Amino acid sequence: MSLDLSIDTAEVAAPDQAHVPCTPQRIVDDAHALRVARSLAETFATEAALRDRERRLPWAELDAFVASGLWAITVPREFGGPGVRNGTLAEVIATISAADGSLGQIPQNHFYALEVLRVGGSLEQQRFFYERVLAGERFGNALAEIGHKDFQRRTRLTRTEHGWFVDGKKFYCTGALYAHWIPTLVVADDDGRDVTYLAFVPRETPGVTVTDDWDGFGQRVTGSGSVQFEHVRVEPEWVVPFQVSFEHATTIGPVAQIMHAAIDLGQARGAFAAALAFVRERSRPWIDAKVERASDDPLTIAQFGDLAVRLRAAEASLRRAGRITDTAQAQPSDRSVAEASIAVAEARALTTTVSLDAGSRLFELAGTAATLDQLGLDRFWRNARTHTLHDPVRWKYHAVGNFYLNDKLPPRHGAL
Repeated sequence: MSLDLSIDTAEVAAPDQAHVPCTPQRIVDDAHALRVARSLAETFATEAALRDRERRLPWAELDAFVASGLWAITVPREFGGPGVRNGTLAEVIATISAADGSLGQIPQNHFYALEVLRVGGSLEQQRFFYERVLAGERFGNALAEIGHKDFQRRTRLTRTEHGWFVDGKKFYCTGALYAHWIPTLVVADDDGRDVTYLAFVPRETPGVTVTDDWDGFGQRVTGSGSVQFEHVRVEPEWVVPFQVSFEHATTIGPVAQIMHAAIDLGQARGAFAAALAFVRERSRPWIDAKVERASDDPLTIAQFGDLAVRLRAAEASLRRAGRITDTAQAQPSDRSVAEASIAVAEARALTTTVSLDAGSRLFELAGTAATLDQLGLDRFWRNARTHTLHDPVRWKYHAVGNFYLNDKLPPRHGAL
C-alpha cells in the first residue's frame, strides 16, 4: 500500500465534540484506575497499527479515554479526585502505551500541568482547573521552542493596562491539537527580571493557531506539532508560577519523568507481547535448531528469557520510583526530592534500554515475515526510538553516578 504521510500545515480544526467535554465517570481509587486502564487498552490495541499506518488522529479513542475518568486520577482527594499514587499513574500510562504508544503519551503533559498546578497554583486556581478536569476538559502543552535560547525571543507574556497577552511560537506541542486548554511556558518581565510562568490558554481563544505539522517517524498521532500565539489574551488567574517551583524542592521533575519512563515501559511490553505471539504462531525454526516449532528453538528461548528479565527489572524499578516519589510529595525536601529524581532516572535508564531492545529483537526473533508493512510491527521500535529521545539517557547515568559517588544532588528541572 502506498501511503500519503504528507502534512497539511494549515490550522487543524478539531471535531466539534472535541470541544464539548463529556461527563467522565469518577475513578474511586487506585485499583479502579488500573481495572479501567486494562479494559481500555484492550479496545485501543485493536486498531493501533492502522492508526499508525494511516496517521489517523484518535479523536474517538481520546473521548473514550477521558470519559473513563483516567484523565482526572491525579486530582487530589480534597478537590474531588481519587489522588492516586504515582506508581498507579505510571502503570496506567504503561498499560495504555503497550496498546498504543501515541495514546499513552498524549496525556503526559496534561498530568504534568496538573502537578505544576498542585505545586505552584493558588487555592483558587487549583479549584478552578481541577473542576475543569473533573468535568472532562483536557490539557495539552506548548512548552518547547526550537532554537530560542535568547529569552528576548521566547514566547512572552506582556502585561498592559488593556490586559495580559501572549505572543510566540512553540513546537513539540504534544496533545495541544486535542486540548481544551494549552498550558504554555511564557516569559514575563517582573521588575526588570525575566521570570517564567505557565499560562493556561483556552484552545479556541482568538489568535491561537494549532498546526498539525508533526512528521516524526514515530509517535505519529500524538499531535506534537506547532502552536502560534498572536496577541492572545489570557486572564491573570490562568497564569501559574513556574520558575519559582524549581527554586525549592518539588516533585514536578520526578513526576514528569516517571510518566516518560512508563511510556517506554509500555512500548517494551507491547513489543514483547507481539514477539511472543508471532514466534508461537508464525515463525519458522532455524534449520540448525532441529526442532519443528520456532518456540522450541533453544537459542530463541534464551533470548526471550533475557528480554523478560530486563523487562521485569524495568517494571520493578518503576514501581520503586513511584513509591519514592510518593514519599517526596508527602514530605518534600532537598534530599527526598533528589532521591525521587535519582530513582526515576534509574527507571528511565532501564525503560529506555528495554523499549529499544524489545522493539529491535522482535524482528530478530520473529524473522523476515515480521517485517511485512501490513503488520505494522515496526511501530514499536519507531515509537520507542522517537520517544526515548525526549531526554538523553546518557545524562540519566551521569546523574545517578554523581549522586552515589559524589553525593551530588541532581539539578531541578522537568527533564530529571
